[in-house]
Amino acid sequence: MEKKINNEQEIDITQFISKIWKDKQILYKFLIVGTIIGIIIAFSIPKRYTVKITLSPESGQTSGGNNLSGMAAMLGFNGIGNITTDAINSSMLPDIISSTPFLLEMYNLPVKSNNESIALSEYIKKEKKAWWSYIIKAPFKLIHFIKKIIIHKTNRNESVIDPYKLTEEQANLIDMIRLSLTATVDSKTNMAEVTATFQDAEVAALVANFAVQKLQEYITKYRIQKAENDCNYIEKICKERKEEYYKAQKEYAKYIDGNKNIILQRTQVEATRLENEMNIAFQIYSQVETQLQIARAKVQEAKPVFVIIEPATVPIKPAFPNKPIIIIIFILLSLTIGSLWILYAKNVWKDIYKRNNVNKI
Repeated sequence: MEKKINNEQEIDITQFISKIWKDKQILYKFLIVGTIIGIIIAFSIPKRYTVKITLSPESGQTSGGNNLSGMAAMLGFNGIGNITTDAINSSMLPDIISSTPFLLEMYNLPVKSNNESIALSEYIKKEKKAWWSYIIKAPFKLIHFIKKIIIHKTNRNESVIDPYKLTEEQANLIDMIRLSLTATVDSKTNMAEVTATFQDAEVAALVANFAVQKLQEYITKYRIQKAENDCNYIEKICKERKEEYYKAQKEYAKYIDGNKNIILQRTQVEATRLENEMNIAFQIYSQVETQLQIARAKVQEAKPVFVIIEPATVPIKPAFPNKPIIIIIFILLSLTIGSLWILYAKNVWKDIYKRNNVNKI
């Protein structure tokens, strides 16, 4: 039974091949048309250059805050150095770099195009597009134009950016920057990769470098904000405790100077009380001063560091489009459609044509 099935399959395949080969002229026509379409599409897509920066996001914080814990233990403070897990970690880099506030930082970045310095948003407007994109967008542009005439909506100044209320053009440009600038993180190695893709190789390199720089600033600002707030608060407390200690010290010194030759019990008791208050004030001031030093070290330790493994270099060859692949895909597609036409659609078309002629007679 199995041999019969195999033989039948072989016969079917042989029949298909022979049927296609009989009408190879039709197949050639499909092949020529497909190749021409593939060439037109491949050469119509504008060249785009990609720049990748590979970096290892590291934080000055050690797991569990070993450096600060050791410092605090030496000074007699247990648990001060323990640092909680960051609200921002390396896995969030793709979300940060695609966020609207971050992309607004890129919006007016000055770039050079044709020896002219313009904003990145203006450069994106001037980027070339494939001819079919104009055909696809034509109906939408017409609708938008008609809406403008009917509604008489006053246009806002596009140069002024309100993050809470972006204009349609500003939102579209930010979306285009978002598509051109991406970040990925390898969950296994924790390595991050920032990618910028533009039609100008130098612009791609510039944007990638600026994005990494801004990313560093963004995360640094976020991470050290709480540590700086804590440090400022402790510094304020330290100043107050210092003033209290100096006040207690002055009162004690003034009292001793004023009662040098008086040997009374109440004088000695008062002197002892003032001395104790001064010592307590000094101990509190000393402890807060130590906490301040630890808080300052914590601010420094909270600063993240990006180790750049692969820096940005201006690419020589475009990353897109891959013209040979596009042409090969269209050749294979034309061969497939041509084969299906010969095997199935051709006979169906002939039947429809015959029926129409019979009905006319």
